[in-house]
Amino acid sequence: MGWYFAYGSNMNPARMQARGVQVNEALAGRLSGYALCFNKRSADRAPGRAYANIRYQREGVVEGVLYRLAEPDEIAKLDPFEGTPIYYSRERLPIVTTQGVQPAWVYIANPAFRQDGLLPSADYLAHLLLGRAFLSETYWSALAAWPSHPD
Repeated sequence: MGWYFAYGSNMNPARMQARGVQVNEALAGRLSGYALCFNKRSADRAPGRAYANIRYQREGVVEGVLYRLAEPDEIAKLDPFEGTPIYYSRERLPIVTTQGVQPAWVYIANPAFRQDGLLPSADYLAHLLLGRAFLSETYWSALAAWPSHPD
C-alpha cells in the first residue's frame, strides 16, 4: 500500500474523491522540520495568487492528512492535478501519526515556480480549512486567519 500526505487543498476529502483517488484510511499527520507557505505561483489564476507549498524550517511543523491509498499506484492519479514533475516534485518524507512514523509521498513546489509575496485565493484556502478534523485547533485557527485574495 502507499501513503500520501496532504497539506494543501487535498486535505478536503471531497476533493480527493473528485480526483478519483481510492483511499482506505485518513489519519492526522505531522511533518517536522518544515513550515507551510503559499509561494507556489498559480498558473491558472490571476497574478499574485498562490498554492500551498512547504519549506524547510528547523523548528517548524506542517499538519495535514495522511491518506492510506488503496493501491501504491493510486498516487499517480494525483500527479496531473499537481503538475508533476513540472510544477511540483513528489518526494517521500517521514510523517508522524499517533500510530508512529510513516514514510509518505509529499508534493513540493519546484524552485522555478516559487515566488514570495503571494496569497492564496479565499476559495482555495477554504479547501484547506475543510481538513479541520485532522488539524490541531491552533493550526486550523492560524490557517483560518491567513490573509487571502477575495474571489
